[in-house]
Amino acid sequence: MTPASSCPPAFLALAHAMADAAAAVIRPHFRKRVAMDAKADASPVTIADRDAETVMRQMIEAKFPDHGIRGEEFGACRIDADWIWVLDPIDGTKSFVSGSLAFGTQIALLHQGTPLLGLINQPVTGERWLGVGAVATLNGEPIRTSNTTLLNDAIVYTSALDQFDRARHDRFVALAEKVRFTRLSHDCYAAGLLALGGIDLLVESNVFDYDILPQLPIVESAGGIVTDWDGRPLIDAAQYETVLMAANEQIHLAALEALCRA
Repeated sequence: MTPASSCPPAFLALAHAMADAAAAVIRPHFRKRVAMDAKADASPVTIADRDAETVMRQMIEAKFPDHGIRGEEFGACRIDADWIWVLDPIDGTKSFVSGSLAFGTQIALLHQGTPLLGLINQPVTGERWLGVGAVATLNGEPIRTSNTTLLNDAIVYTSALDQFDRARHDRFVALAEKVRFTRLSHDCYAAGLLALGGIDLLVESNVFDYDILPQLPIVESAGGIVTDWDGRPLIDAAQYETVLMAANEQIHLAALEALCRA
């Protein structure tokens, strides 16, 4: 059995190759008036999302046909496999269609349910975050989370306030009132900034496994902590009701206290 901290080189090579292939599909559509469809949950999807996931799935099938796949656009297959790829071709589709750079392709590889590899690739800028083993990198250079410990010094990001129900919105506001400042609408790019040390907290609600699983190895390998808003480990579920990513243990505990006071 493969040790929990290792990832076979051939699997890592495939992750990079898929990121390259997805980027080649996505870039020609960037800052074009690409058509949008609405999915069942009313979230937008474009031809770039669908075609990027299609090419990644084809590459997995060609290289490792016994691996499972869970993708945002085309669902799951072989979910009982030991190795499962989790694919989010464009995390931040609203940013993508509006010409913002705050989006990226996300890839995770799970072994028996544990994410061993996480990759975020920004197809336009060429920024690539990778978390595997105990090392997180940006374009091959090691990165670490910030050492901010006080809430009044902390920078907090979240993807969208409309993801919060009323009670969670109030909890987020209780945290936001204590921090240096907050920013919205960065999706997976925010997780990259957290791992890089640019921000200190990332707070999400009602997100999916394909949103979060690629980010986990990156943030944790960079020194961060990931739990729900009550400090519990994230459960193995298709949807995560609350997610708190923090740069370090001290700012994590401070954020939990603020979130629980609402």
